[in-house]
Amino acid sequence: MAFQKAVKGTALIGGGAIATVFGLSHFSQYRNKHGALVQVQAAEGAPARKDHLPTREQQLLALQSGEEFDVLVIGGGATGCGCALDAATRGLKTALLERDDFSSGTSSRSTKLIHGGVRYLQKAIMKLDFEQYRMVKEALEERAHLLQSAPHLSAPLPIMLPIYKWWQLPYYWIGIKLYDLVAGSQCLKSSYVLTKARALELFPMLRRDKLVGAIVYYDGQHNDARMNLAIALTAARYGAATANYTEVLRLLKGPESGRVCGVRCRDVLTGKEFDVRAKCVINATGPFTDSVRKMDDQEVPNICQPSAGVHIVMPGYYSPDNMGLLDPATSDGRVIFFLPWEKMTIAGTTDSPTDVTSHPIPTEEDINFILSEVRDYLGPEVEVRRGDVLAAWSGIRPLVTNPDSKDTQSLSRNHVVTISDSGLVTIAGGKWTTYRAMARDTIDAAVREHKLQAGSCRTMGLQLEGAQDWSPTLYIRLVQDYGLESEVAQHLASTYGDKAFEVAKIAQVTGKRWPIVGKRLVSEFPYIEAEVVYGVREYARTAVDIISRRTRLAFLNVQAAEEALPRIVDIMGKELSWCEQKKKEELETAKTFLYYEMGYKVKTDQLTDQSEISLVPSDIERYKKRFRMFDKDKKGFITILDVQRVLQCADGREHPPRDPQRGGSQQKRAGGAERVPAADECHPEGPRVGQPAGRADEEGRGEPAPPGHPRGPQRRRALSRALPRDCPRLPGVLCHGSCCPETALRLPGVLCHSSCCPETARCPVPRILLPRDCPVSCAADPAAQRLPRDCPVSCAMDPCCPLSWHTG
Repeated sequence: MAFQKAVKGTALIGGGAIATVFGLSHFSQYRNKHGALVQVQAAEGAPARKDHLPTREQQLLALQSGEEFDVLVIGGGATGCGCALDAATRGLKTALLERDDFSSGTSSRSTKLIHGGVRYLQKAIMKLDFEQYRMVKEALEERAHLLQSAPHLSAPLPIMLPIYKWWQLPYYWIGIKLYDLVAGSQCLKSSYVLTKARALELFPMLRRDKLVGAIVYYDGQHNDARMNLAIALTAARYGAATANYTEVLRLLKGPESGRVCGVRCRDVLTGKEFDVRAKCVINATGPFTDSVRKMDDQEVPNICQPSAGVHIVMPGYYSPDNMGLLDPATSDGRVIFFLPWEKMTIAGTTDSPTDVTSHPIPTEEDINFILSEVRDYLGPEVEVRRGDVLAAWSGIRPLVTNPDSKDTQSLSRNHVVTISDSGLVTIAGGKWTTYRAMARDTIDAAVREHKLQAGSCRTMGLQLEGAQDWSPTLYIRLVQDYGLESEVAQHLASTYGDKAFEVAKIAQVTGKRWPIVGKRLVSEFPYIEAEVVYGVREYARTAVDIISRRTRLAFLNVQAAEEALPRIVDIMGKELSWCEQKKKEELETAKTFLYYEMGYKVKTDQLTDQSEISLVPSDIERYKKRFRMFDKDKKGFITILDVQRVLQCADGREHPPRDPQRGGSQQKRAGGAERVPAADECHPEGPRVGQPAGRADEEGRGEPAPPGHPRGPQRRRALSRALPRDCPRLPGVLCHGSCCPETALRLPGVLCHSSCCPETARCPVPRILLPRDCPVSCAADPAAQRLPRDCPVSCAMDPCCPLSWHTG
């Protein structure tokens, strides 16, 4: 009975909705087609675009010149930068002030989607809310514009909606088809239905139990912080005086009229205060909208209701490279996205009321909620682990308050433009996707209110920074012309567009056969040192700017970002003439940012006495045996002396000095192999190293090993020495010896390198020491350089490493 009612209700609602949406969409398409020519002509009528990007110092001089601007925008997020771009392209003298960095707030902490909002369309249909429908329609039109204006930063993304109940299939299919209809001619690709087998083929991580099928629809995805920065840089090229780290202290008002006529501001970096005069001041500060409005009138009521959204980043193997996932109905009624991004996986978001703060912090409760929802949709063979959360962040949405709403989840994302009695123009609400339309409406209102001499909006069809000469194959030219790695070249092309050549020109020579230029900041990610230098030219002034917005390291892996920080600070110090004290302050500030705002704290908090550790009985016995090996005196605890005793037992001999010209031991056994004593008695499990395929086995059969390579039991003992089972600081972890910072100088004579050796790939300290840096490597001995020159780590290896067997 319930099923019949559901089917009838679905058919009734779907039929009426399809008819309504079909008519509205055709009317909207007619309007768009007739307005397209006008919009293109308007874009062509924009002022000349500067080839040279002004420096921050030049921008500050323009702000301090004493000249009156037509429009002054407060806020450097997507909406504020969009307003500055809109005003500048209309020929208005424009200024923009941001107290932090561009996109430092909500605009860099989104879900990275360019979408109309499937759930908003559902509410519009179920509640017959025309305002919600209009917002979705506008967002879908703006989605197409964003994909065209910055194709290097955005792309269509298929998103799968798995179906686990038969009655949901027609219900969701009708809803997704309505989404396509509302998009009209701006529809990216038509949605389609998948069988269970096909769905599992495209998304093999899905939970198979009770899966009926799936529906796939298309939305857009972008690099939000870089998109925001591209808008700001484009505005600067059109003549806008844009300055980050410039805080507004108060509004200036005319003594007679009482109308807002400028602001008093302060350069955060130098502390210098100055006035900026303007005919119109626009408040585009997102969650801080009400604080600026109260500068104008202390009695004004709040119009924003902030909502916190938490996201987490997990390894890329949790999702396919080109397919996202939508959970339309979580346990508490929210919507969760599970999306591939920058070769990682984003999961989020939450939606809960919060206080306005400049430094929102993700909570463990929200992180666990997202993980719990992800587990419900992935198969049991995929273990969703808390330790796989590489980064987490919280963003504050500036939702417009609805007096009738009981919680933020029922709020719409519509934007509102208000003008105070003193002439302060405020833009509030909205969403990332509709930033251009919000800016258009805001500047239109400002022109009417303040009687500014300006034409119509000229940003439709306007290409952003880096998009003019970009093509999908641009990265090939970077590889061929500059000798960059393919992965690095693709990253530069998709981040900087046609400006990638400027980054490549300043890239440092690596000193290797390949790549020729482009030293990476960290080995796992394609970010190179030249991007730090170029980031300073793009107004980056702190290490946090580089790791979070010029690159996205902090949003992808907090540990990798922390590892790159010292080198980033050194490069920025040279570019900005920092003293040693300033470098230390920047390093500490950046680490604090990672610790609190990027989820490092909640990750380290897991390693407390309250953490639950699940061990099988065999693991418990093994760790007990290892503990007793250290605790010979049965004290109940382990001291440094106990560790030293075990290490000495494992070593078993004095190591002879190494010949600096040969790089190896002066005492060799016959055949060239270094003498390795049996150390099985120091390892309760004994040597247990796997046999790599395609190499010599224990008896010497198969492919011959290089001269001097140990065979049989001798080889097993050597590998056991090189791969100890008990790290002094991390018991139970496969440790790689003297090249590991955790065991430096504790295992003399051990030369195995972690990242090259499959047996030590699990080492939690993946720092790589090149031959010239490693005090125990035999880099000077040509026979010891056993890896090819194109090895990703280019290190000299001990004969114990399986990857070094192929040389002779």
